[in-house]
Amino acid sequence: MSAIGRLASHAGVAGLWLLHWLPLPVLAALGVALGELLFRFAGERRHVVLTNLRLCFPALDDAARRALARRHFHALGRSLLERSLLWWAPQALLQRLVRLDGAERMRSLLDAGRPVIMLAPHFIGLDMGGSRIAMDFDSVSIYARQRNPVFDRWFLHGRSRFGDQQLLAREDGARPTVKAMKAGRPFYYLPDMDYRGRDSIFVPFFGVPAATITGLPRLARLAGAAVVPVLTRMLPGGQGYVVEFGEAWADFPSGDVEADTLRMNRWIEDAVRSMPEQYYWVHRRFKTRPPGEPRPY
Repeated sequence: MSAIGRLASHAGVAGLWLLHWLPLPVLAALGVALGELLFRFAGERRHVVLTNLRLCFPALDDAARRALARRHFHALGRSLLERSLLWWAPQALLQRLVRLDGAERMRSLLDAGRPVIMLAPHFIGLDMGGSRIAMDFDSVSIYARQRNPVFDRWFLHGRSRFGDQQLLAREDGARPTVKAMKAGRPFYYLPDMDYRGRDSIFVPFFGVPAATITGLPRLARLAGAAVVPVLTRMLPGGQGYVVEFGEAWADFPSGDVEADTLRMNRWIEDAVRSMPEQYYWVHRRFKTRPPGEPRPY
């Protein structure tokens, strides 16, 4: 990394530190303004978002998809600036801003000695939810190192600020994750991106074949774990966030890996429909294609 790049990164971190002192409604408004700039000028990412929306919501016309994309960038801008709270805000403030709803469902499973996988799809509030969960539960999760070493330091700081968190690399494999779950650590699991890995299969996501990793049923089987769906919703107007713990899935895994992976994708689809602007549409979810299919991006 060049000296100029490192200096610019430190300046960006300093700017976020200044912003974290602002009240959340003000920070949220600034985030929306940032999102509007990103929507207007980040042409490559806007193209990715609009392509994803065209594939997943073909019934929407161009104007409706563009309006949804704009709302997505507004929420994304908020999440970028509100990350400053995860890095520096006091724990008591974050506990007031981020409410846990239904956490007793997971607590009862853990108290009974049952390993738990928290299924947490890529909604923009997932880091806020993960940090809030860490205040109440010592968990295990996967940490992907950032290319920028300055931001990597702060991302790692934010992920490990609260509680006794165990962060694993994806290349560590399943064994340490299963061991951690069996030791009583719930696993904060984000399996809904295109990782191009050998453990992926093509199953529909909004009717489009999507390369989807099969880790959820495999890990649930290896650890004897219950799957608890977890969604983090960003509330409007700087009102904060709510982390929703659902009921543990019955009859999972079923023994049919493809059917179980499809069940996961269908549940994520339902969650996306409940807050479509908050899903992480800037990711190239369909970059890996079945043989012979053109790349959509």
